[in-house]
Formats: sequence, C-alpha cells, structure tokens
Amino acid sequence: MMGMKAIEAARVFVEETGISDSLSAEDFLVERESMLQSLFPTSELMPGASRLIEHLHAKGVPICLATGSHRQHFELKTQRHGELFKLMHHIVLGDDPEVKKGKPAPDVFLAAARRFEGGPIDSEKILVFEDAPAGARAAKNAGMSVVMVPDPRLDSSHHAIADQVLSSLMDFNPSEWGLPAFENA
Repeated sequence: MMGMKAIEAARVFVEETGISDSLSAEDFLVERESMLQSLFPTSELMPGASRLIEHLHAKGVPICLATGSHRQHFELKTQRHGELFKLMHHIVLGDDPEVKKGKPAPDVFLAAARRFEGGPIDSEKILVFEDAPAGARAAKNAGMSVVMVPDPRLDSSHHAIADQVLSSLMDFNPSEWGLPAFENA
C-alpha cells in the first residue's frame, strides 16, 4: 500500500484486514488522520538522504521529489527539513492536478519529468529512489531506473522490480549511475 493514494490504500487495508463490513475506507481515513497529525511532524530523513541531496544539488544535478503524499501530509512530514527540500528543482505531490492515479501508475513521475527546466526529461535518463514497491513499480511504468531502499521488514520478493536495492542511502555510489562521485567516498 505504500506509495498509493490514501483512499486507494485505505480500500486495500479495510478489505485485506476483513474490517470492510464494519468500517469503510473513508471512515478509516478519518480515524487515521488524528494519528498522522501527531506522528508526521516527528518524521526523520532516511540515513544518507541529506548527504545525497546536498551532493547532487552542489554538483548541479537536477533533482525533484515525486510523492504520493498530498500537500497537508507532505508539509507535516517535512516541516523539520525545509532547507533540504528547498534544494529541489520542483516537488510533485499526490494531489497535484496532473496526478490522476496514484502509484503504481506512473502519473506522479511523468508529471515530475515534464517540469524540469527545458521541458520534459527523457524517462530513461531519470533515476528514482524509492522505498515502496508501488513507487518502484510506478517509476518502472514510467520507463525510469529505480534504486530501492526498502524497509528491512519488507518481503524481499518486492525487490525484483528495482534496478538496484540498497539497505541504506549511505551505500549509494553515484558514480555507478554516471553521476558525480562523492568527494569523500
């Protein structure tokens, strides 16, 4: 369900858990919201995320964020990391008008590719970092390469879609992807 639009993930959740007779997907989202309001502001970055973003930005590599999160949740999750997200060329959110379908549909990634300076970037030249199987599938559906950094509890059968799987962004080697190497690698 990770990476899907909220209502799509909620439908899967209530069906798979067998609670759909007593709780609708819409009601589940209402109940879930108060928990998210307290949890999201404490969100931490993945280890290595700051290093990678700052490095790519310093080397002039165009970077953006394409997330299934809608604006309200994105702002809650990132409020402690605003300076880092200012380094992005642009950010495409799940409630963007161009994003008709959530991940695993490619909409969010294709919208992101179109917004780079100078027009759309060829999907084959885009490297996506993903933690969610639906997001990795969405990037591949958009024709992009994927480095997956999954939660260690995720069943490894979900890794096959990715071009590379890492246990941490700290393990990422930019030069393996034709990107400028880290200074102190």
